[in-house]
Amino acid sequence: MDIFLKILLVLVSLGLIAVVLLQSGKSAGLSGSIAGGAEQLLGKQKARGMDALFEKLTVVLGVSFIILSVVVAYIVKG
Repeated sequence: MDIFLKILLVLVSLGLIAVVLLQSGKSAGLSGSIAGGAEQLLGKQKARGMDALFEKLTVVLGVSFIILSVVVAYIVKG
């Protein structure tokens, strides 16, 4: 049980790192504000859908990471 939770914690943390790195930046500076109007006009729904998915995955993996960290710490302290 102890080893399984530690392996699960490592997998969740690697997944969290990957999801955070795959997200696009919210502020792209001046070029983002200029291109932002074109994005709204042309409607980049696929990009917005992926960003929404990455946001939800980040929340789920973040909460899972915190809960698993507390559980593993409690079990190791035993």
